[in-house]
Amino acid sequence: QDMRSEMLTVLSEMGVVVEKHHHEVAAAQHELGIKFDTLVRNADKMQIYKYVVHQVANAYGKTATFMPKPIFGDNGSGMHVHMSIWKSGKPSFAGDEYAGLSESCLYFIGGIIKHAKALNAFTNPSTNSYKRLVPGYEAPVLLAYSARNRSASCRIPFGSNPKAKRVEVR
Repeated sequence: QDMRSEMLTVLSEMGVVVEKHHHEVAAAQHELGIKFDTLVRNADKMQIYKYVVHQVANAYGKTATFMPKPIFGDNGSGMHVHMSIWKSGKPSFAGDEYAGLSESCLYFIGGIIKHAKALNAFTNPSTNSYKRLVPGYEAPVLLAYSARNRSASCRIPFGSNPKAKRVEVR
């Protein structure tokens, strides 16, 4: 807990806002949820995040890894990305379709699913990435979208506020 607290402090000092953090399912696995921002800003924050986690862990004599499946037989680690599109200051993903989504959001999801094979070059770049993608470990093994099924590659997190409508690419 001390090590994670220090990570949170350093991240805050470096301008990275962590909205939530908790222990995850696998041994020594933690989740630190970074606050939403523009694509470029969050890409920069992700690099800062990884650097801070590695450096603080090292200071405690530990090794941090972002490896997708470091332990066989246990849940892996995925970098789930939550996405939404806004136009003229308004969320484009809220609507009256499945799970409170808009038609344009469903087309957005369709584009992700249509291009999933090509996207895998970025989302699963190593052999170890595919070791994570097995049934029974909350991994996205279905090329589908769902509001409840954690095996779907695109998950729709619950949010009653239209501003919270987003797609989680897993």
